[in-house]
Formats: sequence, C-alpha cells, structure tokens
Amino acid sequence: MVDVSQHKLVPEHTVLDDPDRVDEVLSEYNVSKTNLPKITVSDPALPDEAEPGDVVEIVRDSRTTDRATVYRLVVE
Repeated sequence: MVDVSQHKLVPEHTVLDDPDRVDEVLSEYNVSKTNLPKITVSDPALPDEAEPGDVVEIVRDSRTTDRATVYRLVVE
C-alpha cells in the first residue's frame, strides 16, 4: 500500500501535543477549538497518532508567503 502522507505534494501535518502550544494558537486567533476548521481522523495525510480532539498544524508552501501555517481540529 502507498503511504500518502509521504507524497511530495502533501504538506507537513504535525499533531500539537503540548496543551500550552494549543492554548497559544487559540488565543492568537481568538477562537475556541470548535471554531477551527475540521479534518477527519480518517484523512490519509494525518499522522497515525492523531485522535479526535487533537489540533493539527499543517505547514505548506505558499506562492505569496513562502510557507503558510494553518490549524485543523481532528474529528470523527
């Protein structure tokens, strides 16, 4: 089977496992976890350790800002 997460076009996905870092991100954007865009736990690009309720940081290439960082809430 092919590991989709290792494909060159799939951006880097990292689970934020430090609660302080999650709080920092939420306060920076002035949102709660439930206001974050969602990503399903079955998404093949997610790391294996991702569980519902986790916040995932996605860093991708951007034409306008070299690197763009977005955050998603993992859901069922």
